[in-house]
Amino acid sequence: MIDTKNLTIKKAHEYLQDGTFSAVELAETYLSEIEKNKDLNAFLEVYPDVLDQARDADKRKSSGESHVLLGIPVAVKDNILIKGKKASAASKVLSGFVAPYDATVIEKLKKAGVVFLGRTNMDEFAMGTSTENSAFGPTKNPYDKTRVPGGSSGGSAVAVSAGLALAALGSDTGGSIRQPAALSGCVGLKPTYGRVSRFGLVALGSSLDQIGPLAKTVGDAEIIFDCIKGRDPKDSTSLSADSEKMPKEGGLSVGVPWHLLEVGGIHKDVKDNFSASVEKLRDLGFEIRDIKLPNAHLSLAAYYVILPAEISSNLARYDGMKFGLSVEGNNLLEDYLLTRREGFGPEPRRRILLGTYVLSAGYYDAYYSKANDVKALVKEDFRGAYEDVDVIVMPTSPTPAFKIGEKVNDPLEMYLADIFTVSANIAGIPALSVPSGFSSVGGSKLPLGIQFLGPHFQESLLFKVAKKFLGE
Repeated sequence: MIDTKNLTIKKAHEYLQDGTFSAVELAETYLSEIEKNKDLNAFLEVYPDVLDQARDADKRKSSGESHVLLGIPVAVKDNILIKGKKASAASKVLSGFVAPYDATVIEKLKKAGVVFLGRTNMDEFAMGTSTENSAFGPTKNPYDKTRVPGGSSGGSAVAVSAGLALAALGSDTGGSIRQPAALSGCVGLKPTYGRVSRFGLVALGSSLDQIGPLAKTVGDAEIIFDCIKGRDPKDSTSLSADSEKMPKEGGLSVGVPWHLLEVGGIHKDVKDNFSASVEKLRDLGFEIRDIKLPNAHLSLAAYYVILPAEISSNLARYDGMKFGLSVEGNNLLEDYLLTRREGFGPEPRRRILLGTYVLSAGYYDAYYSKANDVKALVKEDFRGAYEDVDVIVMPTSPTPAFKIGEKVNDPLEMYLADIFTVSANIAGIPALSVPSGFSSVGGSKLPLGIQFLGPHFQESLLFKVAKKFLGE
């Protein structure tokens, strides 16, 4: 009997190598678990060729290949393209769309021998923090099925947390890997902007989006990251491995921006858990320093100007003419209007309207230009902070998982769930969320998470610190 909830990539690789089980047997186990847990709504589709992929992995293993990811079952967020597979970004406007090519991250994972289980549920076009905005219904938190798993990569986080996949890919634009990782009890990495190619990712905010892994352990997240990172000629914003920096040896200092926890709306258990986590870091030998990030509190406001502006541009392509949903009207303009009206849900419409407004004549300078000025200030805050400390630590989410439907009619309250995560995207730095404890709410034991933020290209440093924190 394979214990999918506690199995890791490293352990599975060892078992596959010594013949304890085959890739086919491993895949069959995960397919069974997915079927048993359909009520979580983590997967939008389980691929029909999973066992064929696993048989191919077994053949490659028998011929002498031994990559650590060979035969490993992985789930993929529904906005990352796999050739010949559907990709809808959980939106009706992309219904029926079949990817004509592989995303670069998929090419790399295929080369390593990964078995792709299926595409996971998400907020429509990755717009949301709860996976309630999906056109195919919300995903449920495995710790309490009446609560959200976080978003927008909620399906991927639940697939890992509930033992339905050994690891998963997500995308992080303002916290969409880290926040669901925290609320669902797993590890999530947002790499440095440009460290992982965005080619084949359905675009949301092109200056902010980044693909990254969700996994059970820091070590597993590192394995996936090492496979998918690197320069890609198909993505002009991607960066070469030459940019990577190795973590320094010796004692490390951790900066704590306590002033950011003074804002309202932060759950008491989150504050208490964060304080305990900081003391744990101190006990582990890290030097703890109080730091100031003077403009970081403006990140959320800047993010919700910059992101909608980019959304209004990126989503203009969904007009019913090229791919996906097409609704016929009496003329070309009606075709456009009907397709977009029926295809987009409330959140994409809201953000398209906001983005069009802030980019319009007369408002561009007042909003969009100022938001980019704030972005520069936030980057400078972090650059200055890293002259004094090696790593910065913050809570990942201001609250534990909230009830499904609790915030769906209050967009501003929902947006505040990103308060601790967006600054990393604004600054383009790497951030790693790890489990840090639990909160007892309404009779449920709900996961909490903290995140480590590092200088550009210092993912290795984050892995090092987080492994020590978790005792890996």
